[in-house]
Amino acid sequence: MSKPLDPVLLRTVSSARSAVVVTALLVVGQTAAVVVGALLLAQVLGGLVFGSATWAEVVPAVAGFTLSVLARVALTTATEWRAHRGATRVIAELRELTLRHAVALGPRWLGVHRAELTTLVTRGLDDLEPYLVRYLPQLLQTAILTPAILVVMATQDLLAAATIAITIPLIPVFMWLIGVATQRTTEKRLAAQQRLNARVLDLVAGLATLRSLGRARGTVGRVRELADAERRGTMGTLRVAFLSGAALELLATLSVAMVAVGVGLRLVEGEVALVTGLAVLILAPEVLAPLRAVGTHFHASADGVAAVERCLEILDEPTPTAGTGPIGPVDEARWDHVTVTPPGRTRPAPRDLSATVRRGRITVLQGPSGGGKTTAALALLGLVAPDEGSVRLRADDRWHDLADVDLDQWRRQVAWVPQHPVLEPGTVREVVGAVDIPDHQLERAARLAGFSEVVAGMPQAWGTPIGGRARGLSAGQRQRLALTRALLAPVSFLVLDEPTAHLDSASAGQVAQVVRHAAEQGTGVLVLTHANELVEIADELVTAGVLEEVTT
Repeated sequence: MSKPLDPVLLRTVSSARSAVVVTALLVVGQTAAVVVGALLLAQVLGGLVFGSATWAEVVPAVAGFTLSVLARVALTTATEWRAHRGATRVIAELRELTLRHAVALGPRWLGVHRAELTTLVTRGLDDLEPYLVRYLPQLLQTAILTPAILVVMATQDLLAAATIAITIPLIPVFMWLIGVATQRTTEKRLAAQQRLNARVLDLVAGLATLRSLGRARGTVGRVRELADAERRGTMGTLRVAFLSGAALELLATLSVAMVAVGVGLRLVEGEVALVTGLAVLILAPEVLAPLRAVGTHFHASADGVAAVERCLEILDEPTPTAGTGPIGPVDEARWDHVTVTPPGRTRPAPRDLSATVRRGRITVLQGPSGGGKTTAALALLGLVAPDEGSVRLRADDRWHDLADVDLDQWRRQVAWVPQHPVLEPGTVREVVGAVDIPDHQLERAARLAGFSEVVAGMPQAWGTPIGGRARGLSAGQRQRLALTRALLAPVSFLVLDEPTAHLDSASAGQVAQVVRHAAEQGTGVLVLTHANELVEIADELVTAGVLEEVTT
């Protein structure tokens, strides 16, 4: 962050505000305990050493000192406990805000920044915990405890307080110089992590293909190079941390030594009372302790701070403007000379696409891989904004520009089955969204989608739990599950992206029957496919921007 405690983070994350307020109150209590304990300890030692007080006379002061120590321990423990709880909440809230904003930025932005976003919301934000648990409390102690104790020292011995006040600015100067070097190191390390994560994600995604081609070991060397770069970055951060720790300890030691020498000489001359001198010597290290801890913990939190900076930059990026106009039941959806350049590509796909999806009819969008079929569907759903042209919806006997209407109202009228459907963990009934749907309706949809046979083979039928992304099911079974979920939704349009990609010919024919049945029930069906079974039943074929009417 650009500041030790960035106001932008406090404005953005409500959990951070509450964490700072509670920690500040606990630090105030710690400060009071430190001051009271130091003064009472100096009184006890001074009276006993000087012989001006007996043990019986110092018992109340000893009891007060003991209570102050116990209070300081309790407040320190409470501060750390509260910091851990607050860190969990702040990280979770910032992660959610970043993910929601990234989704709002749209698939085009996600396509370019997917690897970076993965790093930020996982390892990057997890590294924020040392900042919130260690660095932030010490920073607040520096802001509250250090000046408070300095003021108390000034009331006891102005010269000693002035000595500390003169040496204190040297510590922030050195911290700033070392911090500049640390920032460059952590930025390089975060970039290395992002490259490594992106490479590993690509490797895992294409591992099956690489193994089939005998190229699985070809990327080992590159991954090793990236891992070595991250290791070097980590060691560089540790070297800077050790250097800064040594520099801060040296400055703090010299500052306390100067106070001790001055107090000792004036004690010999009789210019300072013993109790006052002891109080000053006890308080002097406490003044500098928070500053030393801030420098130590800054490096442990540097990686998380760099991740937060990037998250705040993402949250600052403007999201595409969405319309707010109401939209009634839609009869037709149309691409009107739509051109879109997908993320990471230089050529548009689709280009100058004009076609209409009507209720009660089957529209098949075909073309080569990379021709823009999925991108066209995303544009129709308002997930991608066209570079040229527009998407229009016909409702209430008039046309509406998609950019002007409430997208949530439009999307509630559409069931979308992507080529790789997102399936949350839960029971099969929960995953298909059929918790409140009657059994006969659920069985009918499953039978149409060819999923009833899959359910029959499960140990607990519809109550069988499945993991995230429907682990345990084949790709074809996941697709039929997603199709069942789409058939259960009360929608006017059904969008299917390669629904037969993972199915055999018999199952593909069953999907064709589902598509025909949905159209007969008045649903507008858009299918993105190469499969002949679906092309043959199309009412309208769209190929490379050319609309072909099919006689039925």
